[in-house]
This record gives sequence, C-alpha cells and structure tokens, in this order.
Amino acid sequence: MKFFGLDISRAGQVEPVAARVEPPVMDASAETSGTLNPEPWLQDIGWGGSRPNKRLPRVTPQRAEQNGTIFACCNNIGGDLSKVPLKLYQRKDDGQEVRVRDHPAAYLLNRESAPGVPAKLTRFALVYAWALRGNSYAYSPRDGGGELEMIELAPQGGCTMLRAGRERFYDFEDGAGVQRRVPSRSMVHMRYMALDGWTGRSPLQVASESVGLAIAGQDAAARSVSGAMAKAFIKLGDNYEDDDARLRNARRVKDQITRPDSDGMPVLGPDDDIKSLDLTAADQELLATLKYDREILAALYRMPPSKLQMLEYGVKANGEQQAIDYLTDCLLHWSGQAEAQLEMTVLTRAERERGMFLRHDFGALLQPTIKDQYEAIGKAVGGPFMTPNHGQKVLGLPVTAGDDKLNPAPNMTRDDSKTPKGKEE
Repeated sequence: MKFFGLDISRAGQVEPVAARVEPPVMDASAETSGTLNPEPWLQDIGWGGSRPNKRLPRVTPQRAEQNGTIFACCNNIGGDLSKVPLKLYQRKDDGQEVRVRDHPAAYLLNRESAPGVPAKLTRFALVYAWALRGNSYAYSPRDGGGELEMIELAPQGGCTMLRAGRERFYDFEDGAGVQRRVPSRSMVHMRYMALDGWTGRSPLQVASESVGLAIAGQDAAARSVSGAMAKAFIKLGDNYEDDDARLRNARRVKDQITRPDSDGMPVLGPDDDIKSLDLTAADQELLATLKYDREILAALYRMPPSKLQMLEYGVKANGEQQAIDYLTDCLLHWSGQAEAQLEMTVLTRAERERGMFLRHDFGALLQPTIKDQYEAIGKAVGGPFMTPNHGQKVLGLPVTAGDDKLNPAPNMTRDDSKTPKGKEE
C-alpha cells in the first residue's frame, strides 16, 4: 500500500524475491577467438603475426648489437650520416635551390642540438637507434613564438606512443627529469618499415629467425672457446642409497663430460639420462657454411661487403666504385627517409609549403685529392661557367681584384674589330 507516494507494509511482511535470471550457458565446443587461440582473422588485423622458433635466442636491441656485424652496420649508417652536414634549402618558384642559414633548424642540426650536446652526437644517436630498434625519439619543443628551441634525445627504450584517433602523443622523461606528454609536432619520431605510418619495425625484428640463428651460432662459438664443449642436463634415477650417493654420481658424470682430457663417454645407470642443450657440430658447420653472421645481416641493412671488411668481394683497385655503390645503394636509402621524417618536426607546414627542405651534403664523403680538385677547378674556370674569383672562393683562397669575369675558351672567341684577310676597306 502507498501513502503519499511511500510504500507502507505491515511488520513481518516478506517482500517477494525477484527471480534470478542466469546467463545462457555457452557450448564448450563453440569457436572462440582470444589471445590463447587466436583465429586467422585476428592476426590479419595486426595481432599476433609470425611466431619465431622457440629454440632460437630472443632478438632484442641489447642482444643484437653484441654481434659485430650488426653493430658495424648500425655504426656505419649512423656515423656516415652524422659526419656530413645536414643543410637546409629553399626551392624558389623558378626551381633554383637557395641555402637557408638563419633558421634555428640549421644551427640545431649542425652545431648544438641541446644545451651542451653537439648536433653530430644527437644525429648519430638518432640514426643508430633508428637502424637498431626501428624507432628513435628526440624532444623538439618550440617557444611562444613558434621557434624551435632544441632537439633533445629522449630515452630510446622509455618512450611510449599513445593514440587518439589520428593524433599521436608521446610519454617520456626529458633531460631535466620531468615526465612529459607531448604531441607529435614536438617529437622527432624516426620509424623504419612502419606499415601503418607510425609503428616502426627494425630489420632485425622482421628477420628475427635469421638474426636469432646468427646469434645462436655466436653463442655456441663463445661457449666452445670458454672450454665447455657441451652443455646438458643430467637426469638421475631414484635407485640411490641416499642423497650423498646421488650427488657423487652427478658430480662424476659432470666431471667426465666437462673435463678436457676425458673421452666424453660417461657411464650411466639404467635410469640416468643426459640431454644436450648445445648446438651440435653439424649445426655449427651449417652456420659457418651459410655465413649468417655476415652476408645475411649485411643484406638486411643494404650494406656493401666492402664496408664490413669482406675484401674477398672486391680489391683495392675498385674502391672508388665501391664507395659510389655504398652511397647510392645504402646511404641514400637511409638518408632520404631521415630527411623526410626530420622535416615533419623541425619545419612547420607553412615552411614546407614554401619549399624548404633538408638534404645531406655527401660531398664530404667524396672529397677529392688536391690534384683532382685543382684540375676540376681549372677546367671549370676555363669552361667557362665559373669565374676565377668563384674558383678561389671554393678553394678557400683570397680573391683577386678584377677576376670576376668569365674566361671563355680560346677557340670560342673572335675579334670583330680586325679586317678580314683578302678584303679591302
């Protein structure tokens, strides 16, 4: 009964209990898709993927760079891209490219990127981590006027990318120890093989089985050099009198296996067993035959054999051609992507629309000898397309007064003031 909208009942009256409705019971044989047993469609949208062999070592950046070939590839790419100037240009409407020198990015990318940090060090660390990890990060804030303040390296293993629609945000700790969350316009994010445009992948991660096989061969070689020719576990039976007898037998078997002067044939009981955990000699020979630690790893980074001291692929006579191949096949592949990704942060959209862009000056890698330089300048000045004063500036010499005119070739000049032979006035 209700009185003024309130429920009133007699004392002791029991309210009816609502019937409990149980959820429908699902058939145990029904098909489900989860992280334990994912369906193929779940992998097609980006979850899961190819699963590496469980017996191979896990490929991590810290473990991979312990391999000499991987370190050499990342070190060569990072070192060569950081030792050449990264110049800022602007393309005019007529197609002429003019170098821009008074932009903050020109100073931060070539002089001092952050307080007390040389720009070459920052660029080397960025490219090295990019080649090794597939992702590298640098904090690039702007002041109230929109001017770029610095390019500061972020912790490469401690930066987290967050997503909100098409926007990306980054959580990290800056150089002052402040935990920050910044948008993509304030973070240099270099990513390699990003199939979605943002999530980078390392070549080592993609070819994890080949890299893991190379690391396994290196581990096996290190164990062999250390003196332990075999690694195994010993399964002992339960027919021993006491624990001391069991322990003595285990030590006897282990000593007979690991002792260098032993024949490697331990005497076991009926319930004892030995399981080897090391690569066999046949496996090690296979690794040596395929040479995974050199050719395969070099191919992942497009690195020519000559840069890794594989001199059996070429001799000193064709060193110039090898340098050209290294520039065209390897460095231009990495530098083009590095320039494009740096432009997205250090340049605003308005600056990019005005034709501003970054370019590595690879002329520093192909510096000629003094003889070749003088010969080239001499031909350019007498060509004619370069004045003597221009040639002196290129060589760093003081200019000569009056030498700012083109010097035409002798066979391309004539004096119209003279009277032709055989003709009278």
